[in-house]
Amino acid sequence: MTDTIDRPATTTGPYVRPDVRGFLDYLASVPGPKTHELDAATARQMYYAMKDVADLPVGDLAVIRDLTIPGTAGAIKARLFDVRETRAPGPIVVFYHGGGFVIGDIDTHASFTAEMSRQLDLPVVSIDYRLAPEARWPAAPEDCETAARWIAANPGELGRTATSLVLSGDSAGGTLTITTAMALRDDPAALPVIVQAPIYPAADMSREYPSFNDFADGYLLTRDTMIWFADHYQPDATHFRGSPMAGDLVGLPPAVIVTASLDPIRDQGRAYAAALVLAGVPVTFREAVGNVHGFITLRQAIPSSAGDVAAYLAAVKDAIVEAEGARVMRQAAG
Repeated sequence: MTDTIDRPATTTGPYVRPDVRGFLDYLASVPGPKTHELDAATARQMYYAMKDVADLPVGDLAVIRDLTIPGTAGAIKARLFDVRETRAPGPIVVFYHGGGFVIGDIDTHASFTAEMSRQLDLPVVSIDYRLAPEARWPAAPEDCETAARWIAANPGELGRTATSLVLSGDSAGGTLTITTAMALRDDPAALPVIVQAPIYPAADMSREYPSFNDFADGYLLTRDTMIWFADHYQPDATHFRGSPMAGDLVGLPPAVIVTASLDPIRDQGRAYAAALVLAGVPVTFREAVGNVHGFITLRQAIPSSAGDVAAYLAAVKDAIVEAEGARVMRQAAG
């Protein structure tokens, strides 16, 4: 387990970066209802409207193409992001957006997935899974597993030749990254999952960790909003699809995990990293000290988040190189 955190000393409360403090002060000054005071449709509109204010432009890529994946409950929308028009055989990244299983979509995270393709130099397929309350648990993990299996079996539909999958996602998407990795471990897809890379995931819904109360309000994601998400989604915390740490972690692919130090679900990500180590799974762990939940889509509002994103993606790239090398050696050995 690798912890590369430089922890600032403080005796007056948690360390908050200056640009994070500026953004939080701005949010506190904005009038209007909070997410948990809205209906789901209005909350989605508000979240979408924030994307161009909070995050950087998508920018140019060689390929940005919408896809349709067949699902058990209807078509699943997806989008391919690739910095290259054509490429040699290699891994494909499958990405699941965050938003508490209620808000968010491919567009709200498009800037990040485009940057992910640039920095990893890999194709990234972003999945638009069903949202609650219209489709409660386990609709989201079902869609995410279905999409990953389809990509593994049909890389030619993307115009790509794939050797393996890398799973990633933030927040709720981090949870879905883990549940999909678990499902594909237990019933392998046409291609192996070589790396799981959840970003500030909700990994253990069965209990309250200290960070849930320590950062309950005033740090972007609030306790009230988390309860609002859970009321809409209604997961079963005794099932791994609802709470990953309720399941067996042995045999999962190597993990890259990043948390934010000012996040009410910070301790869930920390606990998941520690549990993987105890289960014998290779782990690289990072924490964005002084930053808040959601930072991967806040690079314009919180400029220092660009460094956190770059550090995360560098760690993911290293993990992919190592895991893909191990896969090739196993294949050669027969």
